Amino acid sequence: MNANKRRAIFETLSSLNPHPTTELEYSSPFELLIAVLLSAQATDVSVNKAMRRMFPVANTPAMVLALGEEGVADYIRTIGLYRTKAKNVIATCRILIDQYGGEVPDDREALESLPGVGRKTANVILNTAFGHPTIAVDTHIFRVANRTGLAPGKDVRAVETALEKFVPKEYLHDAHHWLILHGRYVCKARTPECWHCAIEPLCEYRPKTPAPVL
Repeated sequence: MNANKRRAIFETLSSLNPHPTTELEYSSPFELLIAVLLSAQATDVSVNKAMRRMFPVANTPAMVLALGEEGVADYIRTIGLYRTKAKNVIATCRILIDQYGGEVPDDREALESLPGVGRKTANVILNTAFGHPTIAVDTHIFRVANRTGLAPGKDVRAVETALEKFVPKEYLHDAHHWLILHGRYVCKARTPECWHCAIEPLCEYRPKTPAPVL
């Protein structure tokens, strides 16, 4: 895919959604960190539902730590792998208090040292909470980048590197939000909905899927 097509894709996505953001609900970097930790192998809807109950009760490292592992587990039982996640949440809160004054660090290495935080989670926090032009490649972005020809790569790190290289700089901050939403609602895993895709004329995927017959 050439540079003109890539630019046109992001111009189109930007015109449709000028200010994209995560669908996780949060009001502070700490709330976002906990929500992203819980979202692995779970839907944003399920995480939001659980956090609407927990955050009014505990939304700082000290308050969550006071709940204890069982207390956190009680709030997140509806989320996959909830026991492991509760353990990671408590361990993360303890580290934030002991090493970072109860604040979420604005630093990749520090974030990736937290239990349950990998590169993708760190990228989400750096981008959404702190405004860094990072790209968190999840299954949606990996699929869209490869299927469309936008930034092909054999693994998530290769796609991240390709996107950082090919996305026009003025669109880099918001790129991963646009691509996640596009993959979630239009360029779906099983059957891409090409018949109502705004970037279909620019996409190099073949064959295009026709509209279903009603």
